[in-house]
Amino acid sequence: MSRRVTIAEIAERAGVSVSTVSKVLNGRPGVGAARRDKILAILEDTSYRRRGEGRRSRSGLIDVVLADVYGLWSARILFGAEGEASRAGVALVVSALHNRTLGNKHWVEKFKERRSDGLVVVASKLRPELGAELRRLRVPYVVLDPLGAIPEAVPTICSTNFAGARDATRHLIDLGHRRIAVMTGPSDLPYSQERLDGYRAALARAGIDFDDDLVRHGHMDEESGYRLGCSLLELPDPPTAVFTGSDLHAHGLYTAAREHNVAIPRKLSVVGFDNLQSGEWCSPKLTTVNQPLEAMGTLAIRILVSMSRGVEEPVGRRMELATTLVVRESTAPPPPGR
Repeated sequence: MSRRVTIAEIAERAGVSVSTVSKVLNGRPGVGAARRDKILAILEDTSYRRRGEGRRSRSGLIDVVLADVYGLWSARILFGAEGEASRAGVALVVSALHNRTLGNKHWVEKFKERRSDGLVVVASKLRPELGAELRRLRVPYVVLDPLGAIPEAVPTICSTNFAGARDATRHLIDLGHRRIAVMTGPSDLPYSQERLDGYRAALARAGIDFDDDLVRHGHMDEESGYRLGCSLLELPDPPTAVFTGSDLHAHGLYTAAREHNVAIPRKLSVVGFDNLQSGEWCSPKLTTVNQPLEAMGTLAIRILVSMSRGVEEPVGRRMELATTLVVRESTAPPPPGR
């Protein structure tokens, strides 16, 4: 079987960028007539075929699977994904796992019936056999915030968890805090470990000893944030600041602080992670790390559309989108004498 010519090789022969060839393939404007004719001639000469062409018709559908669909975190990802899908002329099929593992028989059969052009897996566990089935069907997929090992050929998208946690902890250190606790997700999840590593790196750079007594792991929800927050505030020497692995953790910590008569930020500084809209409704407004969740959803759909149309190769690569610190009202210098 002859080797399939890639879009990069077409671009090199035409002396143009890959994006220019992509515009011609998709009938988009922005390419001069002479250059467009040259690219079309090369495509004809090389018998270029888009990935999947002649093997699988496109349905115009992309499946998006999330752990849940009711939270603000999921809503921000879907907002970005839906906007990009609309621009690309495809529709989304959204489903939630509710703590199940993706790939049960019923879901797979419905997915095959839809003949979806691709799949976005968001912070959900993927059955190994589903990955094999997707490869057999030649269906591309992208994983956002992977919860475990992902095949090398699969693109993954996440935020700069390490840098975001480091910046949050540095902010607290710069305010004068030295006894800084961290609340993050389950210890076996990659993003939890990355945020813990960022926290530890900031402490090390400031010459502050790491104290395992100030580390808490739990699910990324308000209830866990409340429970973990109570355990920290009840220590003989409680922290003066807490970096939480999610804004939901921070909301739970707020409740724990009120019940323990600990004023935020006068007696306890709090930094979240996510920058959910609810952080602006808190009192005091929550200092947090912004995750570019809309951009993550946008990028996932853009990659899948390109892959399904043969414009982009399904190259496995990890894409990290930058986090930024958003300083509001929940952080301040530690109390005198602390």
